[in-house]
Amino acid sequence: MYTVYVLYSRRYNKIYIGYTSNLEQRLLSHNELSNKGWTARYRPWHLIYTEEYEEKGKAMQRERALKSARGREFIWRLIAAKFQNVPRRQ
Repeated sequence: MYTVYVLYSRRYNKIYIGYTSNLEQRLLSHNELSNKGWTARYRPWHLIYTEEYEEKGKAMQRERALKSARGREFIWRLIAAKFQNVPRRQ
């Protein structure tokens, strides 16, 4: 099973889109384990959206779709609905 996920850093108004076969471990890595890299710089991250797929290829396709302009607009609408006073674009 593969999970496509979207993280949101409210402090920095940033999003991160990825996929993994172990969501719990991946979230731990984004928020605690790693000391360098892009996601370490914009902590803390909040999980705001997930989708599950049986096949890795399907998860990769969906990740790419969410990274498109249309996909990012969908994500920013989710964020705006969940959090008050959030700009819709970075």
